[in-house]
Amino acid sequence: QVQLVESGGGLVQAGGSLRLSCAASGSIFSINAMGWYRQAPGKQRELVAAITSGGSTNYADSVKGRFTISRDNAKNTVYLQMNSLKPEDTAVYYCNAHLISAYDLGDYWGQGTQVTVSS
Repeated sequence: QVQLVESGGGLVQAGGSLRLSCAASGSIFSINAMGWYRQAPGKQRELVAAITSGGSTNYADSVKGRFTISRDNAKNTVYLQMNSLKPEDTAVYYCNAHLISAYDLGDYWGQGTQVTVSS
């Protein structure tokens, strides 16, 4: 089985920073893209940032210049450094990995971690 475990969420004041981590474990052969999505109450889940195994990145316009995604391929871990946080960044953040495991190829999701930014 494959698991994605997130950590690092919490409550922070506007202008503050948080760092999210997501570690993938299990019978993994390779991981292609990894990314972070978020879902605010009453809204659809949206892509925040993604990174390929080669290090190419993609960001939502709303977080460009404030968030940085990175990954450690040896640890099957992806990070999201979030700076200059705004109240509108408040959401549940989900880790995603597109990978090949001993059982299949496809997308796996973490359980989600709450990020709350107070004004």
